[in-house]
Amino acid sequence: MHSFELLRMSFLTIPAKVARRAKPRPVSYATMLRHLGGFGLFLIAILDGSPLPTFGGPDILTAILAARHAEPWYYYAAMATAGAVIGAYITFRAARLAGSSYLERKFGKRRVARLLAYFEEWGTAGLAVSTAVPFPFPTSAFFAAAGVLNYSRRKFLIVVALCRGARYSIVALVAFHYGRHFIRVLRHPAQYYGWFAAILIAFAGLVVTAILTRRRWQMAS
Repeated sequence: MHSFELLRMSFLTIPAKVARRAKPRPVSYATMLRHLGGFGLFLIAILDGSPLPTFGGPDILTAILAARHAEPWYYYAAMATAGAVIGAYITFRAARLAGSSYLERKFGKRRVARLLAYFEEWGTAGLAVSTAVPFPFPTSAFFAAAGVLNYSRRKFLIVVALCRGARYSIVALVAFHYGRHFIRVLRHPAQYYGWFAAILIAFAGLVVTAILTRRRWQMAS
């Protein structure tokens, strides 16, 4: 009788163990996007053009996919650029139709006032810099400001396509050749704060030089 009970219990527990092992594990959005490959990159690049934060998602995913060498690096750069242009144009178009109220709802009145003043002063240069440099510019805010101020749609698409194309091409090309090391930098930027600080200081110096040079030209004229 004891042997029969043991045998019966084993038959009851085996299916439960198999069911637990067969139970699918939850899949994160990041994992799903990686499995989707270029199409997932295309989708997150579209989202990156909206006010919703992606925290550098297209750059990181471009690097991860390019480092795998499943497709040529320029394929991922092209997919990211195409999605970025579409996402940027959606924000640009929505802001143009809704007006300044759209910006104020998304970013606040005080911030919008400064943003519009900045865009009116720098125009294409400000749009190009915010589109080409990954951090820390609120790129979607510039897209919306361009729409509110009736910036040329044709020029907007050209600037975004060129700057985003250059940005993602560099990311994909470097990741394709240097792989894990480059991805580690993107995932853990705090560990490389010295390099980032040096780059930001150099960039700030270039911006200040450009501002001073422009003012001198204006005073001379």
